Amino acid sequence: ISKCIADSDLIAVSVLSGNRNFEGRISPDVRANYLASPPLVVAYALVGDMNVDITTEPLGQDKDGNDVFLKDIWPSQSEIADLVKKTVTRDAFQSKYADVFKGDEKWRGVETTDSLTYDWPSSSTYVQNPPYFQDMGPEPGTISDVKDARVLALLGDMVTTDHISPAGSFKESTPAGQYLVDRQVPVREFNSYGSRRGNHQVMMRGTFANIRIRNEMLDGVEGGYTKGPDGEEMPIYDAAMAYQKQGTPLVIFAGEQYGAGSSRDWAAKGTALLGVKAVIAENFERIHRSNLVGMGVIPFEFTGGDSRKSLDLTGDETVSITGLEGDLKPGAIVPCTIAYADGSTKEIEIKCRIDTAIEKEYIEHGGVLHYVLRNLAKAA
Repeated sequence: ISKCIADSDLIAVSVLSGNRNFEGRISPDVRANYLASPPLVVAYALVGDMNVDITTEPLGQDKDGNDVFLKDIWPSQSEIADLVKKTVTRDAFQSKYADVFKGDEKWRGVETTDSLTYDWPSSSTYVQNPPYFQDMGPEPGTISDVKDARVLALLGDMVTTDHISPAGSFKESTPAGQYLVDRQVPVREFNSYGSRRGNHQVMMRGTFANIRIRNEMLDGVEGGYTKGPDGEEMPIYDAAMAYQKQGTPLVIFAGEQYGAGSSRDWAAKGTALLGVKAVIAENFERIHRSNLVGMGVIPFEFTGGDSRKSLDLTGDETVSITGLEGDLKPGAIVPCTIAYADGSTKEIEIKCRIDTAIEKEYIEHGGVLHYVLRNLAKAA
């Protein structure tokens, strides 16, 4: 099926009654998803074609060749009520939840220790000790200007948190897939990004790795790719690690409603772990902006009608943001200097979306996790 979709350049879609309606979430081959009630999901499954108007055209034929329409299979309220009465019972809940904390045989077979703390086994590919607190001192730091940052991605409008941190399956050829293969995990046991969200090594490699994300630094390329320090096309994770090795900070440019969709914490965590210091967008989805601040990444918004397009950004620029050191006020307008590849520069003003005094403290601490941990340590 996958080969047929690719060879025929088909736009495969899904109709579902859940909330997994992000690009590539149902399957890497599915480009569009439509939310519908369960009966409509069944109806479209019977038709198998989104080009059919199921309100006027038949869904198919019965065994005698007669047309069957949506109204013929749509359940009545009394049918639904009868089914609920038969199946949603007290006995059903009691039998299912009587031993809910006991777990099944596999759960009871998990080896445990009497230690009060988790020992973080290095062999686990599901749970690893994240590096958030490495080299963390007892006192917070200060907010620093962003100097000579490189562009990791140049993104458009409505980039969702699932574009930033997908939760679906991934292939062997991806950085996350290669990480697992290197640890002798067979492809059939890859599972999904979402199931491995306890392992930052997988999730970092999955950040900006949605198969449908489009980085405008590359012409017509879908997926998590960018230009590395040498200008060559490579996975975003590989480029970020190369920049980290050089000690080069990174920025993201984006359009409107950056971070829309699910309030996925890993969309901010992964961004921070890749070494991104700032995200400059036309505007942000409310929760994702807050999550970025919580992970120590500063969100900025263009002002004065500027945008990635009006500035003719290609991703080859170097970016410096000043005015952050010292007495930075929430919502301050600060200078941003863009140095183009041809040697020219342009200074614009951007709005710092650190919106409150407490958010400024979070950034000074390196994120809300550091803020909480230091306060707990002081109170101990």
